[in-house]
Amino acid sequence: MATVFWDAKSVIRLDILPQGRCLNAAQYCSTLDRLRDAFRRKRPGLLRRGVVLQHDNSTPRSANLTQQWLKRYGWEIFSHPAYSSDLAPSDFHLFGPLKIYLGGMAFETEGDLFGELENWFAYLDLDFFRVGIYSLLSRKKLCVDLHGDYVEK
Repeated sequence: MATVFWDAKSVIRLDILPQGRCLNAAQYCSTLDRLRDAFRRKRPGLLRRGVVLQHDNSTPRSANLTQQWLKRYGWEIFSHPAYSSDLAPSDFHLFGPLKIYLGGMAFETEGDLFGELENWFAYLDLDFFRVGIYSLLSRKKLCVDLHGDYVEK
């Protein structure tokens, strides 16, 4: 399982959970710690202005430990309806092209996969990320206008 944190400029942090391991709240908070470190290096001003995350309501992300972490650092959650891939930029914009790119590839190690993911993300231009993030607002408005129905059918 890969966790990708990105904004309108680039991928900020990419983590891969080792095969056979399940994500729990403590691991997710550790991932958020590494994300904070990445923000300090790549987007230092962003931590002063605030961070808004969009993630699903799975147990590791909704657990008390995670909620305490988010509250401690003043990070907000951009809420969206459960099971709404129409409003998850990674689902509607990032993972489709990534699956096409990785199609047919085989990797000997997780490190090989990680390296290929880093190469692909580095290859993408700024417009790719900008379009994905900025389309979220219009997609959310459309979802509201459709009374929660799917944006794309």
